[in-house]
Amino acid sequence: MTDRPRIAFLGIGLMGRHQAQNLITSGYHVTAWNRTRSKAEALKGAVVAEIPAQAVAEADIVITMLENGPIVQQVLFEGVACAASALRQGAVLIDMSSIKPAEARNHAMRLAEQGVRYLDAPVSGGTGGAQTATLAIMAGGAASDFEAVRPVLDTMGRATHVGPVGSGQLAKLANQMIVGVTIAAVAEALALSAQGGADPAKVRAALMGGFADSRVLSLHGQRMIDRDFETRGRSVTHLKDLDNALATAQEFGFHGPLLDRVTALFRGLVDHEGDPDHSAVLLEIERINRR
Repeated sequence: MTDRPRIAFLGIGLMGRHQAQNLITSGYHVTAWNRTRSKAEALKGAVVAEIPAQAVAEADIVITMLENGPIVQQVLFEGVACAASALRQGAVLIDMSSIKPAEARNHAMRLAEQGVRYLDAPVSGGTGGAQTATLAIMAGGAASDFEAVRPVLDTMGRATHVGPVGSGQLAKLANQMIVGVTIAAVAEALALSAQGGADPAKVRAALMGGFADSRVLSLHGQRMIDRDFETRGRSVTHLKDLDNALATAQEFGFHGPLLDRVTALFRGLVDHEGDPDHSAVLLEIERINRR
């Protein structure tokens, strides 16, 4: 692989557009594909492909940043225009989507049969982290493959190799469990404070700097105080990740009582409020207490 590998980027959404643009700005040749072509055309300096197969045909590295496992499956393997039909032997596919670990293992096995290397490398940090190239990137796969593409990953954030294929997705599920449980804990604590007559804004201020302090208390807690639930972190996406965590726990015979409860809270939030920011789980806790 040359010092400047040719990159195909599949999935130019809220996250992908910033990641792909950072790669271009750093001097990489990027061919982009998105189901809605206009989103790929908005990238400055990218070559835009009509179909996934065209995008990956000359790529040394293929990055996918798609909504969920079934869509990754479709783009990679289904139909005559699918990416797998045109991947070069020796290429590396980096799936930065958030999918089930079992799906990642299946995709890696199928691609290995074609001589294509694979890393599952989901991210945390949201659109802000994507824009500023400060994403936390959790990579699963062979250590040698990780080191080969590390300069590319470093262009998008801070990359850590966490184990074999599927481990990156496990790390992302762990991230989403911790964030979800912490958001719910902050929401519940502030809601109880308000119901008991305390000023939740002052309770939050009092807690900051102590053992209860966290980025969630700081950022999401402020959104709760302001009742600002404009979508930054999608509740639907967080629920998808929690459902994936439940499915993975079932696969391993693991029971997570906190995971069960926080998933139920997010499911209630989505059922009653649609797709607000995930800090809006406060609204579901308030709804439960109005019964």
